[in-house]
Amino acid sequence: MSAAARAPPPPRALSAPSRRAPLGAVNLSAPRPGARVGAARPREENFHNNCLLTSSSLNSSPLLCPPCNCAQMALADTRIPYQPDVDKHAGVLAYELVQGNLVQWNSFMDKAIPDPPTAVLLHGILGSRKNWGSFAKRLAQEFPMWQFLLVDLRCHGDSASIKKRGPHTVASTALDVLKLIVQLRLTPRVLVGHSFGGKVALSMVEQAAKPLARPVRVWVLDATPGKVRAGVDGEDHPAELIEFLRRMPEQVSSKQEVVDALVKGQFSVDVARWVATNLHRTSPLGQRSSSSFSWTFDLNGISEMYKSYEDTNLWRIVENVPRGVHINFLKAERSLHRWALEDLQRIHTAEELAADEGGGVEMHVLEDAGHWVHADNPDGLFRILSSTFRIETTIRGMQD
Repeated sequence: MSAAARAPPPPRALSAPSRRAPLGAVNLSAPRPGARVGAARPREENFHNNCLLTSSSLNSSPLLCPPCNCAQMALADTRIPYQPDVDKHAGVLAYELVQGNLVQWNSFMDKAIPDPPTAVLLHGILGSRKNWGSFAKRLAQEFPMWQFLLVDLRCHGDSASIKKRGPHTVASTALDVLKLIVQLRLTPRVLVGHSFGGKVALSMVEQAAKPLARPVRVWVLDATPGKVRAGVDGEDHPAELIEFLRRMPEQVSSKQEVVDALVKGQFSVDVARWVATNLHRTSPLGQRSSSSFSWTFDLNGISEMYKSYEDTNLWRIVENVPRGVHINFLKAERSLHRWALEDLQRIHTAEELAADEGGGVEMHVLEDAGHWVHADNPDGLFRILSSTFRIETTIRGMQD
């Protein structure tokens, strides 16, 4: 039977979830092309009853996410709505679900109805799910049977208000995402992680046989499984940026104040503008005389996460790839990292080993791009990633 023949009827429009909404509530009306489903924060209870996990104590750390084109627009438009105190209930993570126009599914439907093919997109340090917004919409338009889960990782974006127990590591961050996809009743076919998010994706594969599908394709964008090697002199270094931000006042009068301070501190204008998009208004819009902004992230937690990113070694999952897992590394031509020759040789050796064991490892290079791959060369990245979604769509069609 074809996927179209089995498709459930369009979901009825649902009202916005209340504080007592069911787990994994997703507010859906009939989706439009590249539709975004509003963020929700499902609760964490009953997770271990739903998912087999082998916990591991990993340490790991991130690199910066891209200063996307929206940074300048966000800086120019400082009329951000006043954001009151968030819900105090402990959830998993804040997220958005971007769906293609052929997706007719929500988490309230009968569990017997299979979820559509899903990809999870993970941002890097000091980023947020917004970094993937326009790219995910483009993917949803090209692959309308797919849906794309964008999350704010712990200590970042809207998830910063959801208190998490330490330690703040790659492993604990990966466990958060695994909990979320269980609560949403999803079985991802593709994991895409940029920088720190790349190590998170590898840790997800290592920690859990479920709820990850087999086959599952993992994309690690401009990050190696092990040692983080700093870039050349004169480049923005994430650890230095984090420490600089920690020394700044918790509240500032404007975004421009932060941009000016960062540029004076020898950080690039693009990174300064991008960082300023993480500010939100903390006084009502009408009170211009007392206008102030504060960070949407937890800098202390992020500092710990970055240290974990530097320390975490996940070569073991790359050199012993589980059957049905295909790991793709993408190196940016002008990467912030120094991709050592030993890293490249080790990945190529893993390619040969994985092929013999029923898994896969592959290396790609994205030309004309620095570390922020989805901002520097989105067209090139789209062409490379599209092959994965075409392959998975074909496999799913054959199984149907």
